[in-house]
Amino acid sequence: MTNDLLLSSYNYDLPEGRIAQTPISPRDSSRLLVVESPTQHQHRIFRDLPQLLRSGDLLVLNNTRVIPARLYGRKVTGTPVEVLLLEEREQNCWLALVKPGRRLKVGSTIVFEPDQPIVPASYGKTPLSSDDTETLRQDNLKNRSPLKATIIARDDATSGRLLQFDLPKGQSLVTLLPNYGQVPFPPYITHSQATPDQYQTVYAQIPGAVAAPTAGLHFTPELLEQCHISGIEQASITLHVGVGTFRPVEVEDVTNHQMHGEWLEISAATVAQIQQTKAAGGRVIAVGTTVVRALEGAAANGEFQPYCGKTELFIYPGYQWQVVDGLITNFHLPRSTLLMLVSALIGRERLLKLYAEAIAYNYRFYSFGDAMLILPEAVNH
Repeated sequence: MTNDLLLSSYNYDLPEGRIAQTPISPRDSSRLLVVESPTQHQHRIFRDLPQLLRSGDLLVLNNTRVIPARLYGRKVTGTPVEVLLLEEREQNCWLALVKPGRRLKVGSTIVFEPDQPIVPASYGKTPLSSDDTETLRQDNLKNRSPLKATIIARDDATSGRLLQFDLPKGQSLVTLLPNYGQVPFPPYITHSQATPDQYQTVYAQIPGAVAAPTAGLHFTPELLEQCHISGIEQASITLHVGVGTFRPVEVEDVTNHQMHGEWLEISAATVAQIQQTKAAGGRVIAVGTTVVRALEGAAANGEFQPYCGKTELFIYPGYQWQVVDGLITNFHLPRSTLLMLVSALIGRERLLKLYAEAIAYNYRFYSFGDAMLILPEAVNH
């Protein structure tokens, strides 16, 4: 077995201070490590992107939107409970990670109170009368009833639970979550000044992700417009980032790792746009590893076509590329499936050397950190 297939080959040492806790502002002022050939790279700024790509290239963006998936509730006995929603399995039935897991058995009920504040006695500069305040308070309480969920099963694959939320017919939990939940930051972000909006891409549209497609966080509307002016077009896919993206690999032989499925949708219009780009000699640049999984997952049967469903595609060195020509990506955790995916593009040894240089040059790592652009000329084919 080659080293590329061993989990221990994907280790690297990252000083804790290199983990970005708060995103840089403006978004496109982050640093960009540009991998331009099999042997050359350069250090740039993300806003330089239009100069680094060509007219006729196509940026493919993931338009998923992070939902307020972290909920704090209590059992009917009063025990505090923390829930991280992962994905909707059926109508208002969600797979979730729960704490404390041992005390949440099948049949347990969890109650979530809305976390929006009651309207205060003064709104702006206009004082409210006591009658007005009481009316608003009563209206507020009527619209802010507790939310209940029952644990109906365990999920051995994730060590999670299936939660059935008690909602009126036709009502969706996703529309109510802003009143009850919080946008979940990754666990390595421990003291951030970031707002929830800073953990959304500027083009986020379709709610459903529990983590952001972080390569897209560097784009501003102005930079997207500048790309368009430069002849670099844009297309969208949707992949709802779930547990599959951040679930740890726990087997030394990485070929034995089982990816958790993530839901994606690629429209016929996006497929046509990609095919037209390639036919005209343009390159398809994936903005993030989630876009890579979506595009390559839709071509897994040998033919790239519109797709709606789940992918369990796991990309590691030796993978034969079908759709993607280049990649914009952040810096990823050691021993992660994302590190393996990027290694499949440019080689594991080279990637780890680039990471070592990024650390030496004080790049910021992970979700709120800096980015890397892998140009098609640098990709292993």
